[in-house]
Amino acid sequence: MKRGKRYAEAAKTVDRAIQYDTADAIALVKKNASAKFDETVEAHIRTGCDGRHADQQIRGAVVLPHGTGKTVRILVFAKGPKADEAQAAGADYVGAEELIPKIQNEGWLDFDVVVATPDMMGVVGRLGRVLGPKGLMPNPKAGTVTMDVTKAINDIKAGKIEYRLDKTNIIHVPVGKASFTEEQLADNFQTLMDAILKAKPSTLKGAYLKSVTLTSTMGPGVKLNVAKLAN
Repeated sequence: MKRGKRYAEAAKTVDRAIQYDTADAIALVKKNASAKFDETVEAHIRTGCDGRHADQQIRGAVVLPHGTGKTVRILVFAKGPKADEAQAAGADYVGAEELIPKIQNEGWLDFDVVVATPDMMGVVGRLGRVLGPKGLMPNPKAGTVTMDVTKAINDIKAGKIEYRLDKTNIIHVPVGKASFTEEQLADNFQTLMDAILKAKPSTLKGAYLKSVTLTSTMGPGVKLNVAKLAN
Protein backbone atom coordinates (compact mmCIF):
# COMPACT_ATOMS: atom_id res chain seq x y z
CA MET A 1 0.00 0.00 0.00
CA LYS A 2 1.58 3.27 -1.11
CA ARG A 3 1.68 5.91 1.62
CA GLY A 4 2.07 9.64 1.16
CA LYS A 5 5.03 11.79 2.19
CA ARG A 6 3.15 13.15 5.20
CA TYR A 7 2.50 9.63 6.49
CA ALA A 8 6.16 8.66 5.98
CA GLU A 9 7.31 11.68 8.00
CA ALA A 10 4.83 10.91 10.78
CA ALA A 11 5.84 7.24 10.84
CA LYS A 12 9.44 8.27 11.60
CA THR A 13 8.29 9.71 14.94
CA VAL A 14 6.90 6.33 16.08
CA ASP A 15 9.37 3.73 17.39
CA ARG A 16 7.96 0.35 16.29
CA ALA A 17 10.04 -1.45 18.91
CA ILE A 18 8.43 0.41 21.80
CA GLN A 19 5.12 -0.16 23.55
CA TYR A 20 4.08 3.30 24.71
CA ASP A 21 2.29 4.44 27.85
CA THR A 22 -1.21 5.72 27.14
CA ALA A 23 -0.37 9.41 27.70
CA ASP A 24 2.67 9.27 25.40
CA ALA A 25 0.73 7.38 22.73
CA ILE A 26 -2.11 9.92 22.75
CA ALA A 27 0.35 12.83 22.50
CA LEU A 28 2.03 11.15 19.50
CA VAL A 29 -1.26 10.37 17.74
CA LYS A 30 -2.44 13.97 18.19
CA LYS A 31 0.87 15.35 16.92
CA ASN A 32 0.73 13.14 13.82
CA ALA A 33 -2.87 13.98 12.94
CA SER A 34 -1.98 16.63 10.38
CA ALA A 35 -4.71 16.20 7.76
CA LYS A 36 -6.81 19.17 6.67
CA PHE A 37 -9.87 17.71 8.45
CA ASP A 38 -10.43 16.81 12.11
CA GLU A 39 -9.18 13.23 12.14
CA THR A 40 -10.88 10.55 14.21
CA VAL A 41 -8.73 8.86 16.86
CA GLU A 42 -9.33 5.11 16.83
CA ALA A 43 -8.41 2.19 19.08
CA HIS A 44 -7.69 -1.21 17.52
CA ILE A 45 -7.69 -3.98 20.12
CA ARG A 46 -6.46 -7.42 19.06
CA THR A 47 -7.84 -10.05 21.43
CA GLY A 48 -7.04 -13.67 22.16
CA CYS A 49 -10.72 -14.57 21.81
CA ASP A 50 -12.14 -16.90 19.21
CA GLY A 51 -15.36 -15.27 18.05
CA ARG A 52 -16.53 -18.52 16.44
CA HIS A 53 -17.40 -19.70 19.96
CA ALA A 54 -20.54 -18.06 21.33
CA ASP A 55 -19.03 -17.87 24.84
CA GLN A 56 -16.08 -15.86 23.51
CA GLN A 57 -18.08 -13.29 21.59
CA ILE A 58 -17.53 -9.76 22.87
CA ARG A 59 -20.21 -7.22 22.18
CA GLY A 60 -21.47 -4.26 24.15
CA ALA A 61 -21.68 -0.51 24.33
CA VAL A 62 -20.21 2.25 26.46
CA VAL A 63 -20.87 5.99 26.73
CA LEU A 64 -17.63 7.95 26.26
CA PRO A 65 -17.46 10.79 28.83
CA HIS A 66 -16.50 13.39 26.20
CA GLY A 67 -18.49 11.95 23.31
CA THR A 68 -17.08 10.99 19.91
CA GLY A 69 -16.98 14.46 18.38
CA LYS A 70 -19.24 13.19 15.62
CA THR A 71 -22.86 14.11 14.97
CA VAL A 72 -24.70 10.80 14.90
CA ARG A 73 -27.83 10.33 12.80
CA ILE A 74 -30.33 8.02 14.51
CA LEU A 75 -33.07 5.98 12.85
CA VAL A 76 -35.74 4.55 15.17
CA PHE A 77 -38.14 1.78 14.21
CA ALA A 78 -41.23 2.33 16.37
CA LYS A 79 -44.99 2.81 16.18
CA GLY A 80 -47.65 4.84 17.96
CA PRO A 81 -46.66 6.49 21.27
CA LYS A 82 -43.12 5.07 21.03
CA ALA A 83 -42.67 6.73 17.61
CA ASP A 84 -43.87 10.04 19.12
CA GLU A 85 -41.46 9.54 22.04
CA ALA A 86 -38.54 8.90 19.65
CA GLN A 87 -39.37 12.06 17.73
CA ALA A 88 -39.56 14.10 20.93
CA ALA A 89 -36.19 12.68 22.09
CA GLY A 90 -34.49 13.94 18.92
CA ALA A 91 -34.32 10.91 16.59
CA ASP A 92 -33.41 11.99 13.06
CA TYR A 93 -35.74 9.49 11.39
CA VAL A 94 -38.66 7.49 12.79
CA GLY A 95 -40.72 4.92 10.93
CA ALA A 96 -41.91 1.34 10.53
CA GLU A 97 -42.68 -1.01 7.60
CA GLU A 98 -42.77 1.87 5.10
CA LEU A 99 -38.98 2.27 5.49
CA ILE A 100 -38.24 -1.31 4.33
CA PRO A 101 -38.45 -0.67 0.54
CA LYS A 102 -36.63 2.65 0.93
CA ILE A 103 -33.65 0.88 2.54
CA GLN A 104 -33.85 -2.39 0.57
CA ASN A 105 -34.62 -1.10 -2.92
CA GLU A 106 -33.43 2.50 -2.93
CA GLY A 107 -30.29 1.88 -0.89
CA TRP A 108 -31.16 4.62 1.62
CA LEU A 109 -28.61 4.51 4.44
CA ASP A 110 -28.38 8.12 5.66
CA PHE A 111 -28.12 7.08 9.30
CA ASP A 112 -25.36 5.91 11.66
CA VAL A 113 -27.28 4.01 14.36
CA VAL A 114 -30.54 2.05 14.30
CA VAL A 115 -32.72 1.72 17.41
CA ALA A 116 -35.83 -0.47 17.51
CA THR A 117 -38.55 -1.33 20.00
CA PRO A 118 -38.72 -5.12 20.57
CA ASP A 119 -42.08 -5.41 18.76
CA MET A 120 -40.48 -3.99 15.59
CA MET A 121 -37.65 -6.55 15.37
CA GLY A 122 -39.71 -8.78 13.07
CA VAL A 123 -39.82 -5.90 10.60
CA VAL A 124 -36.17 -4.92 11.11
CA GLY A 125 -35.13 -8.56 10.69
CA ARG A 126 -36.11 -8.33 7.03
CA LEU A 127 -33.30 -5.82 6.60
CA GLY A 128 -30.67 -8.16 8.08
CA ARG A 129 -28.82 -8.62 4.79
CA VAL A 130 -28.50 -4.87 4.32
CA LEU A 131 -27.94 -3.69 7.89
CA GLY A 132 -25.99 -6.71 9.21
CA PRO A 133 -22.81 -6.36 7.11
CA LYS A 134 -22.70 -2.63 7.90
CA GLY A 135 -22.93 -3.28 11.67
CA LEU A 136 -26.25 -1.41 11.84
CA MET A 137 -28.56 -4.16 13.14
CA PRO A 138 -30.11 -3.22 16.49
CA ASN A 139 -28.99 -5.49 19.32
CA PRO A 140 -30.21 -5.85 22.93
CA LYS A 141 -26.59 -6.14 24.20
CA ALA A 142 -25.79 -2.75 22.69
CA GLY A 143 -28.97 -1.23 24.16
CA THR A 144 -30.42 -0.54 20.72
CA VAL A 145 -33.38 -2.93 21.08
CA THR A 146 -35.35 -1.32 23.88
CA MET A 147 -38.68 0.12 24.96
CA ASP A 148 -36.83 3.06 26.53
CA VAL A 149 -36.17 4.86 23.25
CA THR A 150 -35.56 8.18 25.02
CA LYS A 151 -32.63 6.76 27.02
CA ALA A 152 -31.23 5.01 23.94
CA ILE A 153 -31.31 8.23 21.91
CA ASN A 154 -29.87 10.35 24.75
CA ASP A 155 -27.01 7.87 25.32
CA ILE A 156 -26.14 7.73 21.61
CA LYS A 157 -26.15 11.51 21.29
CA ALA A 158 -24.00 11.75 24.45
CA GLY A 159 -21.29 9.61 22.84
CA LYS A 160 -22.33 5.99 23.18
CA ILE A 161 -20.26 3.64 21.01
CA GLU A 162 -20.68 -0.03 20.29
CA TYR A 163 -17.77 -2.45 20.41
CA ARG A 164 -17.66 -5.95 18.96
CA LEU A 165 -15.18 -8.48 17.60
CA ASP A 166 -14.68 -8.48 13.86
CA LYS A 167 -13.95 -11.69 11.92
CA THR A 168 -10.28 -11.50 12.90
CA ASN A 169 -11.12 -11.05 16.62
CA ILE A 170 -10.13 -7.38 16.65
CA ILE A 171 -12.25 -4.57 18.11
CA HIS A 172 -12.14 -1.26 16.17
CA VAL A 173 -13.67 1.78 17.87
CA PRO A 174 -13.43 5.58 17.76
CA VAL A 175 -12.34 7.28 20.99
CA GLY A 176 -12.69 10.90 19.89
CA LYS A 177 -11.26 13.48 17.51
CA ALA A 178 -7.73 14.81 17.07
CA SER A 179 -9.04 18.22 18.17
CA PHE A 180 -9.87 16.82 21.64
CA THR A 181 -7.45 17.58 24.47
CA GLU A 182 -5.08 14.82 25.57
CA GLU A 183 -7.06 14.58 28.83
CA GLN A 184 -10.37 14.09 26.98
CA LEU A 185 -8.90 11.37 24.77
CA ALA A 186 -7.32 9.68 27.80
CA ASP A 187 -10.67 9.71 29.68
CA ASN A 188 -12.52 8.28 26.69
CA PHE A 189 -9.89 5.61 26.08
CA GLN A 190 -9.81 4.57 29.75
CA THR A 191 -13.62 4.31 29.84
CA LEU A 192 -13.53 2.08 26.75
CA MET A 193 -10.74 -0.14 28.15
CA ASP A 194 -12.55 -0.54 31.49
CA ALA A 195 -15.63 -1.80 29.61
CA ILE A 196 -13.59 -4.17 27.43
CA LEU A 197 -11.62 -5.57 30.37
CA LYS A 198 -14.92 -6.16 32.20
CA ALA A 199 -16.25 -8.01 29.12
CA LYS A 200 -13.44 -10.60 29.21
CA PRO A 201 -15.00 -14.04 28.64
CA SER A 202 -14.59 -16.32 31.67
CA THR A 203 -13.89 -19.30 29.37
CA LEU A 204 -10.88 -17.66 27.68
CA LYS A 205 -7.55 -19.42 28.10
CA GLY A 206 -4.37 -17.45 27.53
CA ALA A 207 -3.87 -13.74 26.87
CA TYR A 208 -6.99 -11.58 26.49
CA LEU A 209 -5.33 -8.45 25.08
CA LYS A 210 -2.75 -9.32 22.43
CA SER A 211 -2.11 -5.78 21.22
CA VAL A 212 -3.68 -2.34 21.52
CA THR A 213 -2.95 0.34 18.94
CA LEU A 214 -4.06 3.97 18.80
CA THR A 215 -4.12 5.77 15.48
CA SER A 216 -5.72 8.74 13.75
CA THR A 217 -7.57 8.44 10.43
CA MET A 218 -4.51 9.28 8.31
CA GLY A 219 -1.69 8.74 10.80
CA PRO A 220 0.52 5.78 11.75
CA GLY A 221 -0.48 3.38 14.53
CA VAL A 222 1.12 3.67 17.98
CA LYS A 223 1.31 0.47 20.05
CA LEU A 224 0.46 0.63 23.73
CA ASN A 225 1.94 -1.23 26.68
CA VAL A 226 -0.59 -4.06 27.05
CA ALA A 227 0.73 -5.23 30.42
CA LYS A 228 -0.04 -1.84 31.96
CA LEU A 229 -3.52 -1.71 30.40
CA ALA A 230 -4.47 -5.14 31.66
CA ASN A 231 -3.72 -4.29 35.30
